[in-house]
Amino acid sequence: MAITADRKAQVIKEFARTPGDTGSPEVQVAVLSEEIKALTEHLRAHKKDYTSRRGLLMMVGARSKLLKYLRTRAPERYQLVVNKLGLRR
Repeated sequence: MAITADRKAQVIKEFARTPGDTGSPEVQVAVLSEEIKALTEHLRAHKKDYTSRRGLLMMVGARSKLLKYLRTRAPERYQLVVNKLGLRR
């Protein structure tokens, strides 16, 4: 259900603005996207897991808020993250 520590470290390394950066919006959006993908796969197999579905919806909402923040503060960084993750059309 959750992503592994190794995969999370890879994602953080790929999206970090500086070494050791784990709190920038880009990193947070990337980690949430990985967790959303993993949870979506879990829910395909366990259709009646409503608690996990609620967690998924909360993650999607958090990612949406972070993307909105990034879009208003730094449009060029927003565009880079969206293109790299394949979000939005």
